[in-house]
Amino acid sequence: MIDEATFADTVEAHRRELRVHCYRMLGSYTDAEDLVQETFLRAWKGLGTFEGRSSVRAWLYRIATNACLDALASRPRRVLPQHLSGPSDPSAGFPPRTDVPWLQPYPDLELPAPDDPETIAVDRETIALAFLAALQFLPPRQRAALILRDVHGWPASATADALDLSVPAVNSALQRARATLRTHLPERRSDWRAAPPGPAEQQLLNRYLDAVRRADPAEVAELLAEDVRTTMPPWPMWFEGRDAVRRALESSWDPARPGYVGELAPRPVGVNGQLGVASYVRRPGEAVFRPFAIGVCTFDAGLIGEIVAFHDPGLFAAFGLPPELRR
Repeated sequence: MIDEATFADTVEAHRRELRVHCYRMLGSYTDAEDLVQETFLRAWKGLGTFEGRSSVRAWLYRIATNACLDALASRPRRVLPQHLSGPSDPSAGFPPRTDVPWLQPYPDLELPAPDDPETIAVDRETIALAFLAALQFLPPRQRAALILRDVHGWPASATADALDLSVPAVNSALQRARATLRTHLPERRSDWRAAPPGPAEQQLLNRYLDAVRRADPAEVAELLAEDVRTTMPPWPMWFEGRDAVRRALESSWDPARPGYVGELAPRPVGVNGQLGVASYVRRPGEAVFRPFAIGVCTFDAGLIGEIVAFHDPGLFAAFGLPPELRR
């Protein structure tokens, strides 16, 4: 049971796993934190109705799921640039789009500890960015059914109770969700799995970091798969293919060109259970490096197959990153 005296400590023990749950539902780290707060508020108001017939965790997940469904009723799904248009010409630039609800990354340091008995360990596959992007194509109730059934392993009866649906309705929603999800996972990974990065991937990332520090587009290109894809939300353009990425980098890394971004200082960071890069930039005439982008790297056959760079400096604090760097 749970009472007013123990409420705060009891629900706080589930904060991290509930935030991950809300993140899967919403595709946004910042919105997920807001919905966890909403979950705790609803739980407090409904404390008198909790009779202990289910665990506190299951009770909180039900509240969080329905809070997310209420939020999604008035929000469009979150996307990445490739969901809006085809690949871009590296010679054509477009301004950032603030009217689009972009998918956000998730900091590894905020994931539940796998050895913490008070939380549910997060399967790497179900927090990977490709999985999160695919989830956003599901209607909210299908999304909730799939997360509760396939991610958390809830039985159909408990899922039906949480979503106020019948068991046949949950099973139907789950079947449709699984079919849709398969069409939006990476084409070359029909039985897609997010394997943990090993020494080879770490070595490749280190070579990439070094090439970025030296502003060497040719070296970066050697580390990329031939059909690599790079995206940079909130910029709507995206590039496909090694040559297109190299041309884009040559333009933005050359001090003599109008599109020069400045000197970059990258450092490794854990993002969505994957290897990532937090980049800082020092603009011409500035003394310090400021937050620039947080990138998520996907590896394919010994090369980098995709980089999603989120240009949102406001996320750096959530990743435990300093507000500036000096050399």
